[in-house]
Amino acid sequence: MPGMRGGSVIVLAAMVALAGCKIIKTPTAEEAAQSATGGFDPDRMVGEIWDSKVVPYLDKKAGPFSEVAALAASNPEAAGAKYGHKEKQGSAPWTFAARLSGTIVKAETKSRSAYVEVDADGDGKADARVQIGPAIRGTAIRDSLDFVNFNEFKNQIEWAQYGKAFNTHLNGLVLEKLSRDQLVGKKLDAVGAYPAPAKGQLPLFVPVELTVGG
Repeated sequence: MPGMRGGSVIVLAAMVALAGCKIIKTPTAEEAAQSATGGFDPDRMVGEIWDSKVVPYLDKKAGPFSEVAALAASNPEAAGAKYGHKEKQGSAPWTFAARLSGTIVKAETKSRSAYVEVDADGDGKADARVQIGPAIRGTAIRDSLDFVNFNEFKNQIEWAQYGKAFNTHLNGLVLEKLSRDQLVGKKLDAVGAYPAPAKGQLPLFVPVELTVGG
């Protein structure tokens, strides 16, 4: 009988121990990645605001490219106040929102940083270089928006990842669908943004809306 009582005590202790155990679900790869980054997911953040805020904002803010470029050349501060945005902290340049229409006069499509050059005033010369990806240089889309700012992010790394996420989203949604054949001579219409270019350089335009036709 003592042996039986001893066995009962062991079984009861095991049952108590099991009752106190908590079954933990194994996280998915996505959940593990989010946990590792503290829940920061720039791709999701951009996807949530693209249609509802980003495109409508630039549609409303954008001026005709020729007007934006002319004002930016003569009075950058006035052009920035009307068509642009820049972070208050630091020495970031103005990024302007514009509506570009013209004829493609050059196309470089073999590089991952593909682009077309557009004649917007009909003189046969390029007035802007439009990035068509898949690799997009710079962070013009992020930098053109007045409803996002650096102080909302932990550090410069997150801020940079957020800027890159706009380019990734743009490429998947718009640029991947663009035909790369026989672009020279076709009409281009776009809404997007570009940072103030260096003297003598073409504006490097990033579209959020883009159509190319015959």
